[in-house]
Amino acid sequence: MMRKKNGISNFERKFGRYAIPNLSLILVMCYVAGYILSLVNRNFMSYLTLDPYQILHGQIWRVFTWIISPPADLSVFTLIMLFFYYSIGTSLEHTWGTYRYNVYIFGGMLITVIASILCMGVCYLLFGSWLEIQGAGFFFSVGANFFSTYFINMSIFLAYAVTYPEHQVLLMFVIPVKVKWLGIIYGVMLVIEMVQSFMAGLVYYPAYWFGMVAVGASLVNFLIFWIRSRRLSYLNPKQIRRKVHFQHQVREGVKQSGHKCCICGRTELDDPSLEFRYCSKCAGNYEYCSQHLFTHEHKV
Repeated sequence: MMRKKNGISNFERKFGRYAIPNLSLILVMCYVAGYILSLVNRNFMSYLTLDPYQILHGQIWRVFTWIISPPADLSVFTLIMLFFYYSIGTSLEHTWGTYRYNVYIFGGMLITVIASILCMGVCYLLFGSWLEIQGAGFFFSVGANFFSTYFINMSIFLAYAVTYPEHQVLLMFVIPVKVKWLGIIYGVMLVIEMVQSFMAGLVYYPAYWFGMVAVGASLVNFLIFWIRSRRLSYLNPKQIRRKVHFQHQVREGVKQSGHKCCICGRTELDDPSLEFRYCSKCAGNYEYCSQHLFTHEHKV
């Protein structure tokens, strides 16, 4: 078990300096490279996908090159989507720190690679003789088409929705919606997509199960973050009552703050959009704003 001091693990202390800054920008550039390769030679992209069958047959580069597989065809909507994920990814890196953001992104990619190999093993157990007749190479190449970093991006949005649940975005550039509601909708959509892929694998073609695995791997990555971050405190009834009480004070014109960050000293009166949490690892009742919750040194 890795010991922690001031909230920093021994692993982070040793290897944190190797974390890659501006990782969101690098991911976007990988997409750009993928779009360029698709325009130049679309068939060449088939040699870069996450195909577990080919990986175990010597094409090790696929473990890394699949991240440049574009999440969708190039369009204005895709450009807007990439800019949106770049902006929220940068915000998460600023809030969590470069090391933790790197762990989240690369952890999701690693889980996806492992899950694809496990899915291949399950397919061999269930359809081994059928695969030998139909051609295992072609079967798994079809399954590889389901893997891209699109679902990694979705897990980034879910993490953002948990970190900034009260932040508002303009849906369709018009409708103001809190991020937590969009996160719930996206989560439900991902679960539905998993079920649809599972049913399609049963009824039509088992390779659809790789779509289920791609979605499931991103959700597992998010759930690990959700459990470790202990960010469910905003659902605590005490937190809800305190928030309602503070809003009532504001409406009545009581000029006092219910929350104050012990790092920067800001309160809701300074910035109503700020979220405040108590740190369960600090000895005492120390409250932090969302920008300092993950980056402060724990008080022992």
